[in-house]
Amino acid sequence: MKLWLYAMGMCQSMFCALPFPWHGWEEKARDKMLLCLPVVGLEIGLLWWAAGWLCLFLGLPDLIRGFVLCALPCFLTGGMHLDGFLDVTDAVRSCRSLERRREILKDSHVGSFAVLGAVLLLLGQFAATASFEPGMDLRGLILIPVVSRCCSVLAILILPPMTTSQYAGMQKKPMVLPVLMLIAALCGGFLFGWKCGLALVCTLLGACIAVQQGYRSLQGMNGDISGYAITLAELAGLMAMAIAQ
Repeated sequence: MKLWLYAMGMCQSMFCALPFPWHGWEEKARDKMLLCLPVVGLEIGLLWWAAGWLCLFLGLPDLIRGFVLCALPCFLTGGMHLDGFLDVTDAVRSCRSLERRREILKDSHVGSFAVLGAVLLLLGQFAATASFEPGMDLRGLILIPVVSRCCSVLAILILPPMTTSQYAGMQKKPMVLPVLMLIAALCGGFLFGWKCGLALVCTLLGACIAVQQGYRSLQGMNGDISGYAITLAELAGLMAMAIAQ
């Protein structure tokens, strides 16, 4: 149990800006850290849903609501996954050789493809969240970050990592736990209603497409592709929520 507390604290400190009462680093808990990522997603989702409900309850203007719901995930994650999205977008869209794409992936400079991709990503998120109508069911916001992170964890566990990835030396863990969490999230979504369930299915599909694109282009899995998949998966879920409302 103590190792899981360490793993949760390590995961939260690395992938989330929210504080966690259990501090410290325990190397023995490192392999469990990744399995805690969907739990971090649940925390983010609950705050995301609460912010959306509050915006609708207060009757805030659509554009203000769109800004709040678009910006909140970036603040809650410290921009961690958006950074991965920028790196992968620059590398994949460069259409260079594999060696050069991997060099671009590790380059700390932001290229034009990353800037354009970020603008389109944020515009898409803003358009979707600003389209939410008063009275609509926002509970999909709770589970979208869970599904996106379950898919990210499974991709890391299944796909061979790049040699330069932090996951290269990681001992592979059984996939039972993230699979069960993914199934539970999807079932929970459909219990909320078919519209919520549809949004989660779109989140799942968005994650699969993003992982496939990043992995095929860079010939390996790493944390940047994980962030790339999470951001695009959540965009797909938000778009589905806005269209199906």
